[in-house]
Amino acid sequence: MAGNIFGNLFRLSSYGESHGEAIGGVIDGCPSGLELDFEAIQNDLDRRKPGQSRIVTQRKEPDEVQFHSGIFEGKTTGTPIGFAIYNTNQKSQDYGHIKDSYRPSHADYVYDQKYGHRDYRGGGRSSARETAARVVAGAIAKQLVAPMIIKAYVSQVGDLTLHTPYSELDLNAIEANDVRCPDATMASAMEDLIMKVRKEGDTIGGVVSCVIQNVPIGLGEPVFDKLHAELGKAMLSINAVKGFEYGSGFAGVRMKGSEHNDAFNSDGTTVTNHSGGIQGGISNGMDIYFKVAFKPVATLIQPYTTIDKDGNTVETKGKGRHDPCVVPRAVPIVEAMAAMVMADYMLLNQIHKNQL
Repeated sequence: MAGNIFGNLFRLSSYGESHGEAIGGVIDGCPSGLELDFEAIQNDLDRRKPGQSRIVTQRKEPDEVQFHSGIFEGKTTGTPIGFAIYNTNQKSQDYGHIKDSYRPSHADYVYDQKYGHRDYRGGGRSSARETAARVVAGAIAKQLVAPMIIKAYVSQVGDLTLHTPYSELDLNAIEANDVRCPDATMASAMEDLIMKVRKEGDTIGGVVSCVIQNVPIGLGEPVFDKLHAELGKAMLSINAVKGFEYGSGFAGVRMKGSEHNDAFNSDGTTVTNHSGGIQGGISNGMDIYFKVAFKPVATLIQPYTTIDKDGNTVETKGKGRHDPCVVPRAVPIVEAMAAMVMADYMLLNQIHKNQL
């Protein structure tokens, strides 16, 4: 299987399956001498881990990361950083009923067709549990790119949409509720909707918004490696993601150029930021902001019709512990992928400057 490595200079190679012994990875390209805040790394894992609230899967995993290389006396050495997160609460028997059938809109069928064999226990490599490795790498990347600040939050669940611009929100309130929406009233309504859907044995989708602040000018390459293109690739690589837009996004098509253009201030900043902090594929020093759309989880805890490996129509029902809505746990994953992109382009920019 190819495609398990992300990044160019700051690179993560991840490994592991949902019901295997461990999830883990190797980080290449992290410079030496970075003093790590291990508590911050574990905190991001805790924000992603299952069982943290009543609105997420009740699988109980401590998700404690163990580092095996690349760190000495609390600092990175410049060599590959190897790490593992051991699985401790697998219930593989919950998936025996789908051994020979496929969940609609899940990766089950295409994995079987592509590889001729699949790990049906929780989806194996296609499970969102793989994202735990991304969160570790992203937490380190966050520390590398400081003083850049990367914060994501839930801005939509189903039809419930938070329309308030991020600049008018208290982003310090994101962790004040289980949904991770910085508006308390909207968060309460979102939680009620998720619980209602969960009781029906169904699932629902949502949107995670993200903002990157204190971004230097000049990150990104102007043709095929545009900064927003790499951010899009990063977000679309996350399980269940169906859409990505940055800046004005699709709403920009309703504006005229005279409305959409970001006029300059005398210091090079812009009066508006419809560009989303990126122009010509290169960061312009303004905040980068974007949205990521997540579909409803494919595994339903209610009867549904599908096919088995012989093409026969069968009726089955999901079992086990599953998220009724992934967006609350996806917040740290979105931050992690954004951080890895920014770390990659920051390092690339340093190489360019050294060549001048």
